[in-house]
Amino acid sequence: MELAVSGFTIFVIAVVVLAVVLVAMGIKTVPQGHEYTVERFGRYTRTLVPGLHTIVPFADRIGAKVSMMETVLDVPSQEVITKDNAVVQVDGVIFYQVLDAARAAYEVHNLEHAILNLTMTNVRTVMGSLDLDQLLSQRDQINARLLSVVDDATAPWGVKATRIEIKDITPPQDLVEAMARQMKAEREKRATILDSEGIRQAAILRAEGEKQATILEAEGRREAAFRDAEARERAAEAEARATTMVSDAIAKGSVQAVNYFVAQKYIEAFASFSDSPNQKILFMPMEASSVIGSLGGLAEIAREAFKPGEGGGPGPWSESDKERS
Repeated sequence: MELAVSGFTIFVIAVVVLAVVLVAMGIKTVPQGHEYTVERFGRYTRTLVPGLHTIVPFADRIGAKVSMMETVLDVPSQEVITKDNAVVQVDGVIFYQVLDAARAAYEVHNLEHAILNLTMTNVRTVMGSLDLDQLLSQRDQINARLLSVVDDATAPWGVKATRIEIKDITPPQDLVEAMARQMKAEREKRATILDSEGIRQAAILRAEGEKQATILEAEGRREAAFRDAEARERAAEAEARATTMVSDAIAKGSVQAVNYFVAQKYIEAFASFSDSPNQKILFMPMEASSVIGSLGGLAEIAREAFKPGEGGGPGPWSESDKERS
């Protein structure tokens, strides 16, 4: 009896253990950010999302455990020959996310390796179609073209390429030195151009200033000439009026007007001689009697000019004027 009980007990224990094992095999927990594929007798049947799930033990099994989180892959450094035959070292990173776990598990073998090789191939293709200058200055455009090409290629795998970034573009050392010399020469060229522009601008401003000064000086001379001419005109008018008055006085027979006019010119001439800077010796009749004698001679000439006219009429000189002369 004891042996029978012992055998039954062992059987019960074995059944319980088997049941526990079956339950353990049939219950699956999927963590957040992952999806599991279920295969029944080697064929895909369904996908388990995060949470608690049950499967049929021995008939079903977990096929692939796929991460649905965004993943980053380092693109190893490789040599790229540009359009102008420059050899550069290029590396980068790619960010991708699995959208369909079943397709990512069964449409491609070794998903990460496939994405990595696809990215490296397209890096050589895209960057090889550009010149070195474009390669160094158009990194955003290169990233956008790579992302478009890789995303289209990975779409059948249930993968979304979210971002591709080129990290480093390293030209050879001799090319770097040549670029440095070119940059230095370009900067020196710009500095020379700026200096020349400054000198040119300064010359233009100086010429403009001289032009304005010349114009102002010419306007000043014109204004001064106008003023001088106006003064000479007024002096001439005054002289003409004085001459007219003297002529009228002479015509009326006044010898004193002639004496006044001649004495005035004589004194003005004497003042001009005295103001002359030349050092000369002048012999002139400076005595009053000599001046009066000269005036008397001129008066005689004036009397000759005003003799009685034709017809016997009396001239402009009166008898009293003749006595006074």
